[in-house]
Amino acid sequence: MALNSQKIKVGILRTLLGLTPLLLMGLLTLTTFYLVEKNTPQEKSTTERVRLHEPDYTIEVGTLTALNELGTTKYRVMGKKLIHYDDDASIDILTPRMRLFQTDKAPVTVKADTGHLDGDLTIMDLYDNAEIFRPAQPATETQAASLRMLASSSYFKVFINDDIIETNKPVTLEQGMSIMNSNDGGTFNNVDQSMRLSGRVKGRIERAPKEAQ
Repeated sequence: MALNSQKIKVGILRTLLGLTPLLLMGLLTLTTFYLVEKNTPQEKSTTERVRLHEPDYTIEVGTLTALNELGTTKYRVMGKKLIHYDDDASIDILTPRMRLFQTDKAPVTVKADTGHLDGDLTIMDLYDNAEIFRPAQPATETQAASLRMLASSSYFKVFINDDIIETNKPVTLEQGMSIMNSNDGGTFNNVDQSMRLSGRVKGRIERAPKEAQ
């Protein structure tokens, strides 16, 4: 019996020695897996991943219209092509045309070759051949007559909620027969539909015809 017991112990020992390489490999595999998991950043969910600035849809010959608190049109933006971006909800516009409306006044038109409207619909940037056009208006009971006005520049920034249009680029202002130039930009106020030039201004001022005054 003692001999058999001794043989059993030897057999078990041999079996354990035979399994040692497998146990070591298993332990090494578990250690490697633990280290990889510990040092690998957790993958974010789909909603947490940074979205690329890529268009999600395009509108050919599109129009955006916003109403004021009275339910009438505050402004309207038109373009040959409107490209919407999913990450920030902004819109690139090809040949944008923007019309700003004021009660009892003719609409003011702003246009350019290209434009960009932010995702909050509060700021619109206009690039290349940018213009602000206000048609001539006859006198009324509440305001004097005004001449046709055209302001042109390479860039205008429209602050939609503030009814303000600004530029820090050179601008040319035409009003009636008068023409003025400024290298420091200017500001158009759509509430009273007036243009103020900044910095040094050069040009000529022509008196308006009596019927237009």
